[in-house]
Amino acid sequence: MLKFTEEHEWLNIEGAVATVGITAHAAGQLGDLVFVELPEVGAKFSKGDDAATVESVKAASEVYCPLDGEITEINQAIVDDPELVNSDPMGDGWFFKLKLRNAADADALLDESGYKELIA
Repeated sequence: MLKFTEEHEWLNIEGAVATVGITAHAAGQLGDLVFVELPEVGAKFSKGDDAATVESVKAASEVYCPLDGEITEINQAIVDDPELVNSDPMGDGWFFKLKLRNAADADALLDESGYKELIA
């Protein structure tokens, strides 16, 4: 199940685990990324907490945790090569996997059509 936040994060939810990244729109707004800082595996976050940081040639920005949960995996590839986020933001450019505290909370997030309306 694919969901989106108003802060331009996407979540691909499978069971109780969400793969999280930033949308193509967000990556385009930021420009070429030069640095990514990810959370530690095992870190616990509440919805809206700063979970990661990205820096581009234009600006630095926070990536927010979209729902309550615990980090189970990070994508070291984007730390080593931040350009992956620009080239494939919703594929190889994912940020982290989040074990959701309550998967039903995702129902309150935007679906793809709702997100497209937001950025239109």
